[in-house]
Amino acid sequence: MKSPTFLAAGTLALVLGSGLFGVTGALAQDFPSKPLKMIVPQPPGGGFDLTGRVVAQRLAEVLGQPVLVENRTGAGTLVGTDAAAKAAADGYTLLVGGFSNIAANVGLYKKLPYDPLVDFVPIGMVSTVGYVLISRKDLPQTSLREIIDYARANPGKLTYASGGVGTGQHIAGAVLGGVTGTNLLHIPYRGAQAAYQDLLSGRVDLFFDNASTAKGYVDSGQVKSFAISTAARWTGLPQVPTVNETGVAKMELEAWFGIFTRAGTPPAILERLRTAMTQVMNTPEVANALGRTGNRILKMPPAEAEAFVKHEVLTWSAEIRKAGISAE
Repeated sequence: MKSPTFLAAGTLALVLGSGLFGVTGALAQDFPSKPLKMIVPQPPGGGFDLTGRVVAQRLAEVLGQPVLVENRTGAGTLVGTDAAAKAAADGYTLLVGGFSNIAANVGLYKKLPYDPLVDFVPIGMVSTVGYVLISRKDLPQTSLREIIDYARANPGKLTYASGGVGTGQHIAGAVLGGVTGTNLLHIPYRGAQAAYQDLLSGRVDLFFDNASTAKGYVDSGQVKSFAISTAARWTGLPQVPTVNETGVAKMELEAWFGIFTRAGTPPAILERLRTAMTQVMNTPEVANALGRTGNRILKMPPAEAEAFVKHEVLTWSAEIRKAGISAE
């Protein structure tokens, strides 16, 4: 009678590890076997939507499966982002994450239904873009200094739009008010398109919008432009000075966008997605589609992207709390 065969601990680990590698390898080979969903936590017409649709189209070609864009709106960016945080960690649900829903919301809300540093991992950063301060066409003021002087003399009289509470547009307007010591009245809308409807009709005074969507309205003369929040002027609107150049205040703020998925996604699937995103971001068509609307392409390896996101969350949540800006 043969005696029982016992495996040394190291041999057993090797056997189990080999089996696990086979399972995860099979996952990577089979993924994706069905369409993916990309959640855009804002309505059509803004920076989130532009990012999602440009990336989704090319990502579908690389992965060989449709990537369906879903505009999941509500409560600024909370509803869509929370839906992505509660999705299965299987790589089939992606999220357009950005400055507002990943970084700013941590400082804006005392209690978020999700934790961006715990619930999500970046599969690839996409772009960054400045905010342009624009106004209704018939606003009497002709410079940022005149706007701020009027706002100081008439607290709460000037209104500024945003695509929703907690969006980057909201933060940009609130930061401008904070650094200039003025009381600007925030009017949140359900997305950029709704905000533009009231701006063009004269029902709201100001809008600190992404350069990518503001440019068309500025070029067509439908709105007036005053300043951009970037460190240097943007070549797409060379006539628009930076906030710093106006001498009214020091302010540098840019919106950024990336594609995220659930933390806990199997490493082999996460690697597959990251490899696909690298291919997407190296595609000239993507760079051209985003670049012509004012976006600066971001290319970062995974470790650098994770460090960037962590820095943005910690920095801006602290700055927003210090400034006393709240969405509640």
